[in-house]
Amino acid sequence: MRIVRFSPGPESGLGTDPLFGILEDDNQISVISGDPIYHGVTKTAAKVELTKVRLLAPVIPRSKIVAVGKNYADHAKEMGSEVPKEPIIFLKPNTSVIGPGDTIVWPAMAPTIDYEAELAVVIGRVCKDVPKERVHEVIYGYTLANDVTCRELQKSDGQWARAKGFDTFCPIGPWIETDFVPGTQRIFSKVNDEIRQDATLDQMIFSVADIVVFVSQVMTLLPGDVIITGTPAGIGPLIERGNVVVGIDGLGQLANKVSAKP
Repeated sequence: MRIVRFSPGPESGLGTDPLFGILEDDNQISVISGDPIYHGVTKTAAKVELTKVRLLAPVIPRSKIVAVGKNYADHAKEMGSEVPKEPIIFLKPNTSVIGPGDTIVWPAMAPTIDYEAELAVVIGRVCKDVPKERVHEVIYGYTLANDVTCRELQKSDGQWARAKGFDTFCPIGPWIETDFVPGTQRIFSKVNDEIRQDATLDQMIFSVADIVVFVSQVMTLLPGDVIITGTPAGIGPLIERGNVVVGIDGLGQLANKVSAKP
């Protein structure tokens, strides 16, 4: 099941507030009542065509985005680091979230900004100290994320909050897939239609289950929290006034524009 969050067009008769829906096989969206993470999936009678709406970030974390660093060996190598012995985690603010088609805004204090294609895990229930065999019970679904980063600030600050926390630095979307099972699926990124990253999810050092177990030992996870699971090798700079696409087979593609430098 693909859960979308969208802004209906003025001709839809559905009002102007964001709505949730299920993307059907015929590219029709069946509108549902309320936020499905909190209220379950209840279809209404309303339907609208995908081409007539604007997709939004499928989830706005009310609490936090937990990110994992250096979770692919080749990426750790290109960063000049050893493979970590346990997950390296940090937080991104929920104000960094934008949706598909939105513009990544180049901050004035950032000389360059990089793309990072990532698998994103959406948490579906309150959980703490989750045992590995029950991780599947707390995951609502999966989506795509782009962990946009200013590499110069990451290096100069010695910690990553500013480098990765600017507004618009966490595109998420285009939907939440509730039936996705991470395995050997391809993960990739493109900048101005040129492939930059190309790997498979099974190259992650720590699996999704490993990450959820570890993070939940550190902090309580809440419904709507998002965990982004690290990026493969091939990171590099975005191009002003360009575009970037991240994709995972079975989850679709997340495309965003990039602003000009200020």
